[in-house]
Amino acid sequence: MTRILAVTNQKGGVGKTTTAVNLSACLAELGQRVLMIDLDPQGNATTGCGIAKRDALPTVYQMLIGESSFAETRHATAFGFDVLPANRELAGAEVELIGIKAREFRLREMLAPVDCYDFILVDCPPALNMLTVNGLVAAHAVMIPMQCEYYALEGLTDLVATLKKIRAKLNPQLTIEGLLRTLFDPRSTLTQQVSGELVEHFGDKVYRSIIPRNVRLAEAPSYGKPVLAFDRQSRGAQAYIALAQELLERRGASSEQGDLA
Repeated sequence: MTRILAVTNQKGGVGKTTTAVNLSACLAELGQRVLMIDLDPQGNATTGCGIAKRDALPTVYQMLIGESSFAETRHATAFGFDVLPANRELAGAEVELIGIKAREFRLREMLAPVDCYDFILVDCPPALNMLTVNGLVAAHAVMIPMQCEYYALEGLTDLVATLKKIRAKLNPQLTIEGLLRTLFDPRSTLTQQVSGELVEHFGDKVYRSIIPRNVRLAEAPSYGKPVLAFDRQSRGAQAYIALAQELLERRGASSEQGDLA
């Protein structure tokens, strides 16, 4: 059965898109069939996997408003996974969806017949808008990338409240898949304190895998590549490989290939 994960955080700059792109690549390398959906009008996830967003037509925007089918919108990448791309046109979906019945369920409806993937990762915008709501309604669970800093804890409280509302009114199956510590600097006392608080409060919902601050991880998007293809020996690549393996372990799935380290 396909597992749909919304990669979301209402706070920007926490490694959300980095996680969607690199986790997709690592899961694909581990033999999983993966689709990544770029639901952010900035289109950073699209360019991060080598697709020129200005040339990517049709996009998820056309799919959501009914002008293209899933098959027409899907793009294959050079990294073993497929993408539903996005560009600035997607910002217009907010207005276009107003006149569409059950607009919160558009993405779920479009994905309902799609059964050829093991994982679908949805890169949500850093805001609670209609696009994010569509991602949360379509998902089985959410993955929350977050920095270990004080303001991140405040934002997490708001996000959990939002998820409870979505679950109560629109998607009763929605759960928290896990919290992912990103941009992690172990030298910082505050980082260690916040990390400890997360583990104390959320327990095994916090992934063991931690994504460090890493130059190669930051450089990879400018080359249109996941870090696994850019520098697979880097700390960033190894961290996302570990996360993909942990995700499969949690799901009880076994990869077709062994350790990629």
